[in-house]
Amino acid sequence: MKRMLNIVITMVCAIQLSWGQMAGETNGRGLSFVPDYQFKGSSLTGWNALGTAEWQAVDGELVGKGHDTSAVGWLMLDRSFQDVTINTLVKINGDGEAGVLFRAEQTESGMKGVLVSLKTDEAAAYGVEIDAQGREKSRTLLRRAGGMMRVAPPPDPNERNTANGQGGGGGQRNAGGQLGPVLPIPRPETAFQANEWNQLECVLDMNILRGFINDGNGPGGAADAEFGNFGPIALYVKGDVEVRYKDFKYKDLALRSTPKEQTSSRFAVQQLSDMYYSFSSAAADFNRDGIMDVVAGPHIYYGPDYTTYREVFQGVTYNPSQQFSEVNCQYAYDFNGDGWTDVFSAAPFGRLYLNPKGESRRWDMHAVIPGNINSEVTVFTDLDGDGRPEIIYGTSGDRLLKYAKFDPADPTKPWKAYLVSDTGYYTAHGFGVGDINGDGRPDITNPNGWWEQPAQLEANSTWTYHPVAFGRYGHRGGGMGGSIMAVYDVNGDGYNDVVTSLNAHGFGLAWYEQQRDEAGEITFQRHLIMDDYSTDNAGGVTFSQLHGTTFADIDGDGISDFIAGKRYWSHLDTHLDPDPNGAAVLYCFRTVRDTRAPGGARFEPELVHNRSGAGSDLLAVDLNGDGKLEIVSSTNRGTFIFWNKSVD
Repeated sequence: MKRMLNIVITMVCAIQLSWGQMAGETNGRGLSFVPDYQFKGSSLTGWNALGTAEWQAVDGELVGKGHDTSAVGWLMLDRSFQDVTINTLVKINGDGEAGVLFRAEQTESGMKGVLVSLKTDEAAAYGVEIDAQGREKSRTLLRRAGGMMRVAPPPDPNERNTANGQGGGGGQRNAGGQLGPVLPIPRPETAFQANEWNQLECVLDMNILRGFINDGNGPGGAADAEFGNFGPIALYVKGDVEVRYKDFKYKDLALRSTPKEQTSSRFAVQQLSDMYYSFSSAAADFNRDGIMDVVAGPHIYYGPDYTTYREVFQGVTYNPSQQFSEVNCQYAYDFNGDGWTDVFSAAPFGRLYLNPKGESRRWDMHAVIPGNINSEVTVFTDLDGDGRPEIIYGTSGDRLLKYAKFDPADPTKPWKAYLVSDTGYYTAHGFGVGDINGDGRPDITNPNGWWEQPAQLEANSTWTYHPVAFGRYGHRGGGMGGSIMAVYDVNGDGYNDVVTSLNAHGFGLAWYEQQRDEAGEITFQRHLIMDDYSTDNAGGVTFSQLHGTTFADIDGDGISDFIAGKRYWSHLDTHLDPDPNGAAVLYCFRTVRDTRAPGGARFEPELVHNRSGAGSDLLAVDLNGDGKLEIVSSTNRGTFIFWNKSVD
């Protein structure tokens, strides 16, 4: 769970690494929204020029030319906006300035607005005043704003001026280079390139402007009302220079939509709660009546109808636009061996709730993980073969991967922590467990690779590390790494592969085919399943924020499938993440082995539901004993059971 705004851990050393694995690439391109409009053709109809520069439209490009150093020109769209997002390619040929003006509001002497300025060696955001001839009268750097908020608070007159026109940043980064080990996913280089096509994407919502250059952070800040409140978009050119804009797109953010509810014919939806309590759920027979129950956050819902529920701990609803749940991952297990199943809420606090054996009261809580669990994703499974599950997690202070074991004689005392990684490999997103190398012992994966379980486990001895880029930056995601990483044999070649979302707060879903050479050396080949809105994706399906995932055999063919949902408003009601208002979808990506497909397999997406999504975790479980797996999802839209009605 995130409680700090603007968490930015900057990589000092961005090195492209190989190790025979996929590098952590970004191509500087992407599209995080479905546009209302894209400029095409060779006509300036719908645009109006102001100033001394010359404008023309050529084969889908808007070209501005200044013929001397004093030239200035604006090409204004004939539509006005308050909140809007744009995406365009920009090329500056020469020594001059380009940019995009937002909220170009008319004044008595001309207009004012918010300008994203681009030069070959500088990018910043300003409030500007412009006279009736298009000449700039003044420009003021926007003060710093951004991060995990929708509205920037007014400036504090007692604080120093923080204006820098660079926004507030955001996203957790790999801490490699001088801050730690060299990692397989370096932060990509996204600086503006002279005489080359560069991508600019901007989001202006309320009084916060967020800019992104070449799929990385760009200029932004607080677009205060004094700089303009409503008006057209304008493209900008200044100086003895040619500036070309290509594939210009926009979307009016003032207009939102809620899709007509859809549910797969395979599933029947039951909503247990319409309140936001939890990002996770678990299932067990908590009252020992022989029927499976569901726990989601503070409540146990009793089967078989799941309409009666009671509190495990005090239930407090959260505001999805401004608050995060305190339950990211939740599990059920009889920890003290008394025959009554208990509840363990992992990230972020590591709290054990002991079942009161049918007594009508809330359950006693025990904090069992020293410090907090900082990874938003955890795994609860038997790592060491002793028949009892361990919790696999990460901690941000020492940047370690760990697991913790409870003492069955007294599970309420602090659990013993065991090291997995050296310092520097922690990520907030992405964990998986499975046997990668076929030695019969479960290994651990995260976005930075996999750790081979040794034959003997000791608390202070780390596991052998194998670097692989199982995630990526870019595509408007501030960090990298997904949710639950599935480890299973996708293509039927006898080797376990990895399926994972690439960026829990961005776009991307892929499977990594395990390959071995004659010496048995393991490498992985990435096969993309879904990217962003600029690409052709499996089944024509695209969505962001794959923050909740799991894997299980949903269709009953003996092969695991991958289930993923969008965490709606994943960083609250802000535009810190891409496409935050996209439909809250839940999909099952069916694994289909196909020798004609790259890697010998493909994934077929099936829409389970489009008004629920996922939290930080998903549950696949047979609730009614019919041999078919249900899907349980607890989100900021409520808690849902999707009853599996048939097996194809």
